[in-house]
Amino acid sequence: MNALPWTIYVSFLGALLVACLPARNVYAIRLAALFAGVIGLVLGLYAAVNFEAGAGVVTLIKHEWVPAFGAEYHLAADGISVVMVLLTGIAAVTGILFSWNVTHRLKEFFAFFLLLIGAVYGVFLSFDLFLFFVFYELAIVPKYFLVAIWGGQNREYAAMKLVLYSFIGSALVLVGIVATLVVSGGQSASLVTLGQFQFAESFQYWAFPLMFVGFAILAGLWPFHTWAPTGHVAAPTAASMLLAGVIMKLGAYGALRAGVCLFPEGLIAWQNVIGWLAVIGIVYGASVALVQKDFKFVIGYSSVSHMGLVILGLVSMNIVGLSGAILQMFSHGIIAGLLFGVVGRMVYERTHTRDLNALKVMNLGKVMPFAAVTFVLASLASMGLPGFSGFIAEFSVLIGAWALDPTKAVVAGIGIVIGVAFTLRALQTAFFSDTTAKDIQPHEPFEPITLPERVGAVILLATTLIVGLYPKLLLDFIQPALESPLFDALRKGGLE
Repeated sequence: MNALPWTIYVSFLGALLVACLPARNVYAIRLAALFAGVIGLVLGLYAAVNFEAGAGVVTLIKHEWVPAFGAEYHLAADGISVVMVLLTGIAAVTGILFSWNVTHRLKEFFAFFLLLIGAVYGVFLSFDLFLFFVFYELAIVPKYFLVAIWGGQNREYAAMKLVLYSFIGSALVLVGIVATLVVSGGQSASLVTLGQFQFAESFQYWAFPLMFVGFAILAGLWPFHTWAPTGHVAAPTAASMLLAGVIMKLGAYGALRAGVCLFPEGLIAWQNVIGWLAVIGIVYGASVALVQKDFKFVIGYSSVSHMGLVILGLVSMNIVGLSGAILQMFSHGIIAGLLFGVVGRMVYERTHTRDLNALKVMNLGKVMPFAAVTFVLASLASMGLPGFSGFIAEFSVLIGAWALDPTKAVVAGIGIVIGVAFTLRALQTAFFSDTTAKDIQPHEPFEPITLPERVGAVILLATTLIVGLYPKLLLDFIQPALESPLFDALRKGGLE
């Protein structure tokens, strides 16, 4: 477990190394970035193998930091943290592999990429509320530059919109943090200590929405979701994979740790409102994806819909729903990353179009068989087919939602059905259209799918299959974590 802090340090050191390498040494820069990503993943896997499921919160590093208000440099981990660290490691490695073709300002690209990854690791391992917020804010800077410099059309607009929404959410969270520390006496910013503090119900009623909504904006909570599709579409492939894979998860993770765990009475008061916002997001995201003509917008709105399931599970107030939400965070990170990898790198970088009508006449199913097969499997996973990680995650969320409110579960189920429809539509139009031979548009031969792309796709496919066939692999981390001291207040509030 003591290896986990090095996921942060290796990523930051990797960013520094990449920034110091000569720009002309392209292969050294790529290999250095890949090495840092792989080391982070290996450290996460090593920690997971050696983690005791019932250990609760394991402190990794704890030093005095800002004693004026009880803030410490406190890195720790429980089962949920371990799962999120694994997701980050996989997203980092595959994102680098799908970025192997980047040539424009290469070392700056990978330096920002690794800086972002290090900050994400920091969020998932921070058990001091103030330190948590510092790492959370640190992640905003590199994600802005990744979109603004290496993005596509409307990249400046998308990057600014992403950052503005992030800062609005952060402002709400900062107010909530200050209020929480003041009300608790300012003796400690530890999440464990704060989780055991008895906050007055009147305080929780307004502190909960500040924390939960402030973080959930980054998770794509409707109606604050509009940054997400715009950001996904404008971002370069690796940034899209990170936005969907881990950045949106930072918001959901923060909503869980700082909203749900600390303010259970506030959760109960706002449960119905947040639950309906989540359900609306599920149906709305799927419905809008169904009518999109831009291939990447389909996946972007799909992410909004799938993240709605995460939000719904977080407010379910039962173990099944919470377990499903966390499992959905991992599953969606893997599947969305794969979908964006196929659409952004394999298809768009070769065809130079995301228009489904234009792709329809290119016969991609035959000229890009690997991309077609990969997208078919990714689509099956996205639809929640049994055998893939999405099935058990979505099924658990729906069971948890049914216990909360059967009506919400039914409406969310309708959203999932619409999701099947938009996925099949995009799949058929882009790869297997019924266009006749005479209508096929001639084009230059496409660049073959590269080895790094194939390896990245296989890693993501293998992950969703392994977790789908044996979900106990992650649930053995998640469910014991829900019994840790961090969830004491939630249990007293009625966690079932």
